[in-house]
Amino acid sequence: MIGKFGLTGALYFQLSFIVPSLFIFLGGMFTILAFRLAKYAYGFILEQIWRNKVKDKDVWWPYQRKQSSVYWIRIFYTQVEMMLSAQTSMGRVLVILVFLLNIGSLIIYFVDLAETEDFKISFSDSILFIDTGFNAFFLLYFGLRLVAADDKLRFWLELNSLVDFFTIPPVFVSYYLKKNWLGLRFLRALRLLELPRILQFLRITKNNYSIKLSKLFAVFLSTWLTAAGFIHLVENNGDPWVHPGNSQALSYFNCMYLVMVTMSTVGYGDIVVQTALGRTFIIFFIIGGLVLFANFIPEVVEIVESHKSYKSSYEVVNGKNYVVVCGNITLESVTTFLQDFLLQDKGNVCTEILFLGESLPSLELEAVFKCYSAYTTFFYGSALNFEDLKRVRMGSASACLILADVNSLQPYTEDTSNIMRVLSIKNNYPSTRVILQIIQSHNKVYLPNIPNWDWRTGDSIICFAELKLGFIAQSCLVPGLSTLLTDLFIGKENTETKRKYVENKMLLEDKNYKVITFQLSSDFAGMTFIEVCRLCFVKLNLVLLGIELRFGSQGESTILINPSVQIKLHRNTMGFFIAHSLAEVKRAHFYCKACHSDIEDPEQIKKCQCKSRLHSKSFSEKLKFYQESLHFSDGDPEKSRSLGVLPHPSFVDGDLDIQGEENSRVILDSTGRFHWCDSVPLQEALLSCKDQALLDLQDHILVCVFGDANSPLIGLQDFVMPLRASNFIYHELKDIVFLGSLEYLQREWKFIQNFPKLWLFSGSALSCADLRAVNVQHCAACAILSSNTTALTSPALVDTESILATLNVRSMQGKPSSSPLETAFRMRASKNQSEPCYKKIPITTELKSSPNAQFINRAFNISSEISDQHHQLFTTAACTGDIFSDSFLNSLLSITYYNHHILALLQTLVTSGTSPALEEQQLEKDSILSRSSDKIMHNATRGRSKLALLPLSKRLLTGVTENSFGDVYCRALDFFGILCFGLYRLMEEPNPCKNRFVITRPRSDLKMLPTDLLFCIVPFNIATTDDL
Repeated sequence: MIGKFGLTGALYFQLSFIVPSLFIFLGGMFTILAFRLAKYAYGFILEQIWRNKVKDKDVWWPYQRKQSSVYWIRIFYTQVEMMLSAQTSMGRVLVILVFLLNIGSLIIYFVDLAETEDFKISFSDSILFIDTGFNAFFLLYFGLRLVAADDKLRFWLELNSLVDFFTIPPVFVSYYLKKNWLGLRFLRALRLLELPRILQFLRITKNNYSIKLSKLFAVFLSTWLTAAGFIHLVENNGDPWVHPGNSQALSYFNCMYLVMVTMSTVGYGDIVVQTALGRTFIIFFIIGGLVLFANFIPEVVEIVESHKSYKSSYEVVNGKNYVVVCGNITLESVTTFLQDFLLQDKGNVCTEILFLGESLPSLELEAVFKCYSAYTTFFYGSALNFEDLKRVRMGSASACLILADVNSLQPYTEDTSNIMRVLSIKNNYPSTRVILQIIQSHNKVYLPNIPNWDWRTGDSIICFAELKLGFIAQSCLVPGLSTLLTDLFIGKENTETKRKYVENKMLLEDKNYKVITFQLSSDFAGMTFIEVCRLCFVKLNLVLLGIELRFGSQGESTILINPSVQIKLHRNTMGFFIAHSLAEVKRAHFYCKACHSDIEDPEQIKKCQCKSRLHSKSFSEKLKFYQESLHFSDGDPEKSRSLGVLPHPSFVDGDLDIQGEENSRVILDSTGRFHWCDSVPLQEALLSCKDQALLDLQDHILVCVFGDANSPLIGLQDFVMPLRASNFIYHELKDIVFLGSLEYLQREWKFIQNFPKLWLFSGSALSCADLRAVNVQHCAACAILSSNTTALTSPALVDTESILATLNVRSMQGKPSSSPLETAFRMRASKNQSEPCYKKIPITTELKSSPNAQFINRAFNISSEISDQHHQLFTTAACTGDIFSDSFLNSLLSITYYNHHILALLQTLVTSGTSPALEEQQLEKDSILSRSSDKIMHNATRGRSKLALLPLSKRLLTGVTENSFGDVYCRALDFFGILCFGLYRLMEEPNPCKNRFVITRPRSDLKMLPTDLLFCIVPFNIATTDDL
């Protein structure tokens, strides 16, 4: 027979091992296909017979019940499947045992290889018996996998099944013939691909680094051993069709060497393949092996290096401060934070920044960390994991700063995730200071419930919605205020832009003024705020905005902006100044009546000797001084604590004089800080084109809102509250009209239905007809709130609706109007005959991306007669206060870290007194929107100053000789108690649109113009609509 077919004895011997494997594989596959075809045919025929010929449902039901009788079989299949997927303890043991037996079978293969070096074809019975026992277990495991498989054909073609087909039958043939053949037993090396799974079961690999590294190692090792085994097989046996044979004796080690040289593209050539099968295999292996090797080495190096760099622990250095930053760690957020933080950290390079990110940094972000490697270190981990907090030494950090994704389409999820980070940090390190960014203000109520959270120790919340909408709301009453406050608190004033529009350019100092806090001199104790404010301006060249008043037995405090004359300063009072540097502010701390009263040059005011002696007090004097500084000790600290909350009325001598208003008609909320009314039904507040109230609207505030039924809430309550603050007299309150989708406004209405003078109009700011319907031409101001509904990849497109709405509103003011009503309004608003022939509507547009201001600037061209050379006059929206970008608020995180009083002052100015303590009171009472009838508390809480933009009047200029800002400042302070701290000046001609720009903290000798407007802090009892 052998001679008849021309087969050699060796080849016949090899076929006796290979043919059973091929027969089982091909026979099983054809059987599965035939069974599947028969099953489909049988089911189709049976269904047609029963459904077409048997109409009685009672006859059809037994067939259905018969089909359901296999339910218990499916239960068995499910249990086997759960066991094979290692979901049970027995399953995990089985999987691990199978893997270990595969390793054992592979070891037996290597042992047999060592014996075949002498070309032996007989083996000891003991090894053969052991290998047969292993493969019998593999056969049992194969049967279980076959039973549990839902798709038998797919299972038959799996890699593990193919390994079993070509390794199990040859072993049983060997046992039958009492002879062994190495053959395809090297395929057992492919079982090493299960190594990562086994390591996870044994909890050896727990993180992404180790899992990924184990997968790379398993793929590389199994490919290497399998390829070496195939070359060893074909080179030692030769091509079957070649006579005489072309085989060569290659050891398995030499085959491994050949495979490694080939994968690494070295190709020494000292060992080569000779057979056609070997060369054909090498052709395809070079392509796959090259890709595998080229990716394997860099990935392993990257994993090892990143694991070493990003999973290490921080070593604390004595005398070196550091902060931990976590949350939204992205390229944009990190870049912005570093620029702001290092800008605030001038001269203090000892502060190091540790970024704790929950994902590995991108290549761009790694480049940023390398650029700032002297200040920054990145750690891979989560603030929710105690082990990661230990690695960054959270307990020794100066503070933990948590970044929020402002552009998140799920702000609630973003806020709650950051709140959970706060909870994790406070539970493990109670004394660590935390500064948190929050998107929506109503999510702040969770923070007071966190153990160890205490704003008194520096824990702070930066709420984007509260501050952003507060900025925009105040800008509706005081145009340009957002730019002024941004200049003062964030320090992004564009001095170069201002220089283009100031007639006397020498009067603009090349400085960036900012708000700085420092303790006032003890010589100011007993003086009123106005007296100290005037002295600081005249003698020290400083503008004092407010003070931090301490009272109560527990050292409670409140920030007062331009307080009334009833408030007397005491020792250790902290002041809030507008200045260029800390050195200038220290003049107010060193000031001494005895030594500095005759000094005219502020730079000569320095620490004097008598001041030093004053500080050297005995213990009894210090105790007496402490008791004097806490002389407001009879009040209830629970009702008057904290920043932004006024002390009890008993602490203040005298009554507030509220003129021009009937107190009986004023209804305030339970805190006494906001005007309140009974809940207004939505239909009563909803306006239509036929309503007379809509036709009579004028001097109102128009708010354009973009959103739908599925959009995240903006939080219009944060916009309304500053405009309904109780420090406004009732007749000063302007009607607010919200223009937007009715589905969205319905969702917001339940939060604002208790504020008076609110109206809704269903429409869109993209429609000129809707804008005319709400009398946009007669409104006092217009606010356009950006949408947050779509996620666009291009930053230039995120503000499309806001930009188009701005152009629509501006087009409504472009044409002159001769109506008597508008003429009268224009005359009342301007008080000046030089105003333009059209009404300019103050518009404040919110932009998600600040570079998009270019579209608003360049598009604003009312008069087509303006030449192109003057087009630059309209590229100044940022400096004129026409836009507000979310990016302005990012700097507050760094500012708050260095001085949390600055954030408290900004909240007091923008939100009309919202503070952490007030939020605690609201949380305790469950709601702010409840009526209060305590008139005494009304008077105390209403006695807060307010922001205003006032024109120069004859009463302000009476007695002024030089007509300078310093003269106007002193007269306004002396006669009216009004504190001026900025100018809103018209740009130079040609300026047909009458655009203005902001001058922060003008010089004392700056000449005033008749058209100038003053940024002021006005006492409560002075209405901003009155003529001064």
